[in-house]
Amino acid sequence: MRTAKTFTFHRPALASGYCDSLEGQGLVDSRSGLFLAAPRRTGKSTFLREDLLPAMLGCGWTTIYVDLWADKSKDPALLITSAVKKKMGDYAGIVAKMSRAAGLEKVNVLGALSLNFESTELPPGLTLTDALGALVEIGKAPVAIIIDEAQHALSTQTGIDAMFGLKAARDYLNLGSAQQMLFIVLTGSNRDKLAHLVLKRTQPFFGSQVTRFPLLGRDFTDAYTDFVNPQLAPSNQFSRDDMYEAFTTVGHRPELLRSIVGEIAINAGAEYLGIELKNGAQEIKERIWGVMESEFAGLPDIQRAVLETIIDQGKDYVPFSETSMRAYANLLQQEKISTASVQAALDVLREKGLVWRAAYGDYALEDESLAGWYKSKAQR
Repeated sequence: MRTAKTFTFHRPALASGYCDSLEGQGLVDSRSGLFLAAPRRTGKSTFLREDLLPAMLGCGWTTIYVDLWADKSKDPALLITSAVKKKMGDYAGIVAKMSRAAGLEKVNVLGALSLNFESTELPPGLTLTDALGALVEIGKAPVAIIIDEAQHALSTQTGIDAMFGLKAARDYLNLGSAQQMLFIVLTGSNRDKLAHLVLKRTQPFFGSQVTRFPLLGRDFTDAYTDFVNPQLAPSNQFSRDDMYEAFTTVGHRPELLRSIVGEIAINAGAEYLGIELKNGAQEIKERIWGVMESEFAGLPDIQRAVLETIIDQGKDYVPFSETSMRAYANLLQQEKISTASVQAALDVLREKGLVWRAAYGDYALEDESLAGWYKSKAQR
């Protein structure tokens, strides 16, 4: 039986650099938390699981990974506490032993946790700080928690509370400690959404910065070209330049590139491979943008004006500010517009999956790529 070849691409230097920044080493200090944003399907989650988590384990840290999009029907807070409880379950025997030997206060924490491993919720009266502090103690190591698609936590009040709980745990475990004991990594597929965790004083990680996660580049496509070509006839080879050009056309999305290559590699002759690769990438891009254009064109004027204003203002968008209200009116060529009509438009845009709303009322695009299409359209 033939063993199927699988292409893998790792970024160990990037993972190591992030671990250094979490410890406050080097030029970038991320001890307060690392906040990474990248468009959907560009390899962020794969990097977290296959590169960053192993690098953290190599540092001797206890690791927790939570994907808040793994089950959108569940409250984000429940997914976070469930992941913490699951990790503590790995130490069930140690927890039981320590709870019997510990002092009264620790018996209350460790004992309660050891009796509730089957539950996804924390025992009554215990906080994330209690649970993460106990995990540090039983694991005899710092804890690193990665929350992927962290902006989804802002969709519920309990999710927001969980973010504040993480901040409280960070402050309690790290401040005044000779060694940092809790590392926090929050990532998202929408920079503006993720920014709602850090921009305002009322937000849990106010003062931190959202960093753009670097897209896969030429080194990825060169490695992928070198992986694909040996599986093809010598007269039927992709060029590295053509592969990279196609990759940029589809927005640096590995899955889309692989689907194009798989479709054309067997059917096209060597002289046509580059052309087919370019055409395939362009077709996918036009198909995706065609859907966006159709959705946008089908919106009533007021909804289109609100959506355009959200795109134009980005993270600074405030729905009923003087600037926004004036922008709506200008786009609609009206003297003024009511807040009720703006709110109604926002509600419908949310129902259509075009706009996202945080539990405390801030708004952003649901899919950041819509802004890319709109700005490209404006330049034509």
